Amino acid sequence: MIFETLIIAFLMVVAIVLILLEIFMLPGITVAGVGGFIFAAGGLIYAYSVDTLAGNVTLAVSLLVFAATFVWLLRSKSFSRVALKTDVDSRLVSSRDLGIIPGDEGLTLSRLAPIGKARINGIMVEAKSMDELIDENTPVEVVRVDSNNIIVKRKINHNS
Repeated sequence: MIFETLIIAFLMVVAIVLILLEIFMLPGITVAGVGGFIFAAGGLIYAYSVDTLAGNVTLAVSLLVFAATFVWLLRSKSFSRVALKTDVDSRLVSSRDLGIIPGDEGLTLSRLAPIGKARINGIMVEAKSMDELIDENTPVEVVRVDSNNIIVKRKINHNS
């Protein structure tokens, strides 16, 4: 009976460890999760084949150990070393907050097809062409400033 108990305990401990690894460390369905399920099923089947009482005790103890370990891992700082701790502290700046107004002039930094980069009033912004493709290094004039877009058109050179 001691040998059977050791086999059952081994199978259930491995199952619990693999399932907890699956939950806390390995996203998605991986070999650890499938292996944990197989070890748990094998351990329970083996326990019930030994005796119904042994199967019931194995099921109850395994569930208690799993639940206690799960709660302990959630509350402990064990995974704080491997957990993602990135805080996003930036905010989206509205185009209107940049101080750019219609009539301001700038230069395209990339091709506007119809959206690209431009430098207006010394600020690099994402600009949108009104109705045409505008090549890189082309002078542009701001037509309209929306909350998300700066609409520009090719600057007409009056010197010609």
